Amino acid sequence: MAKGKTSVYFCQNCGFESSKWMGQCPGCKEWNTFVEEVVDKGSTKTSVKKALEDIKPMPLSAISSADEERTSTSMKELDRVLGGGIVKGSLVLVGGDPGIGKSTLLLQVCKNLSNENIPILYVSGEESLQQIKIRAERIGKFSDSLELLCETNLDIIKEVIAKKKPKVVIIDSIQTMFSENIASAPGSVSQVRESTSTFMQIAKGMGISIFIVGHVTKEGVVAGPRVLEHMVDTVLYFEGDRHESYRILRGVKNRFGSTNEIGVFEMRNIGLVEVENPSEFMLSGKPVGAPGSVVACSMEGTRPILLEIQALICHTNFGNPRRTATGTDYNRVNLLMAVLEKRLGMRLSECDAYVNIAGGIRMNEPAIDLGIVLAIISSKLDKPIDEKTICFGEVGLSGEVRGVSMAEQRVLEAKKLGFEKCILPQVCKNGFLHNIEGIELIGVSNVKEALDAIR
Repeated sequence: MAKGKTSVYFCQNCGFESSKWMGQCPGCKEWNTFVEEVVDKGSTKTSVKKALEDIKPMPLSAISSADEERTSTSMKELDRVLGGGIVKGSLVLVGGDPGIGKSTLLLQVCKNLSNENIPILYVSGEESLQQIKIRAERIGKFSDSLELLCETNLDIIKEVIAKKKPKVVIIDSIQTMFSENIASAPGSVSQVRESTSTFMQIAKGMGISIFIVGHVTKEGVVAGPRVLEHMVDTVLYFEGDRHESYRILRGVKNRFGSTNEIGVFEMRNIGLVEVENPSEFMLSGKPVGAPGSVVACSMEGTRPILLEIQALICHTNFGNPRRTATGTDYNRVNLLMAVLEKRLGMRLSECDAYVNIAGGIRMNEPAIDLGIVLAIISSKLDKPIDEKTICFGEVGLSGEVRGVSMAEQRVLEAKKLGFEKCILPQVCKNGFLHNIEGIELIGVSNVKEALDAIR
């Protein structure tokens, strides 16, 4: 091996470095994730004295606290997740399953920005210029401020960015980029980390907003070391079944906004179309007069979303009853069934239970506890709940119904969609600053009162 180069082992899951191969990673405890890579350990010494002459610390009072500069993408759902628009000099990672629509979403962003004469550079390492052209023709008309580049060499991309000086750069995808200074193959831990570090320096040094597309593993996380997510400013995950029409863009990290916001899109033949009122499509097709169905309200950031919770309770023919939860936490459903058996005397231990959140969306907020409880009760008693009734509230182990945040916004959203009755925690009802007309509010303190409210 050449002088100055050595062989080290990296964990493909978390980026842990070791001088020898190990079966289990000490960092993330995963098995068989170490790969061998050659690292150049050559001398990269710099003059510390010269660096100190150029770099000087600044007092906090001398730093401007002006708001960050943002550019709207003309897509309200995406702007909501980003915290109000694209921040100048930000590095955004977009992850998702293959075929989910990551490239389509970013190409639509390019279309909107190019029509405002904002210079954009789209760098593709996976598709040819002709393939991108075919997809672009399906989306709409683009202006000449969008320029395409098919390249995977990091040094060439840096030179093109420095020459063109665009305001927005799209990298599709980070796993195809490689640096000639690193001997490992594209997509390896070293290459992904080096590429992300380079784009971060470009974004911060030149004030360019950069979007990088990341592949995901079978577990649903971005491929490569976990340090990749720590290096970027924002991490967005595109969720949904590729065979379904609806997609959810969720922010799991955002240095410039909330991490609880979601954006809802519908995939059509012209690209992704925004769904500005997700509650309407979540409730479309809701059965009338069917036991085990109830509408609950969950909050995603500042947005109330109404969703249908379905439950099917039937007597089991086996020794161990079957429990299934789709769209919510399985263990939470078991906990709530135990609360009903203990506090209301319902014999659920001999019943199969199937709980589903209709619409393909996943919710884990505790405020849907009351909806799950009422759906289970309705199915067990074979008694339908009025379709104009909505509920929300957290249920504790003692059977108490606890208060949740932003209760007034939830009630106003239910009223806007035509609901006439709302079952909510008593503490939330007492905390309202003014009366809400047009909808009946029923405050409950425990699951017994909630049962009486639907009888």
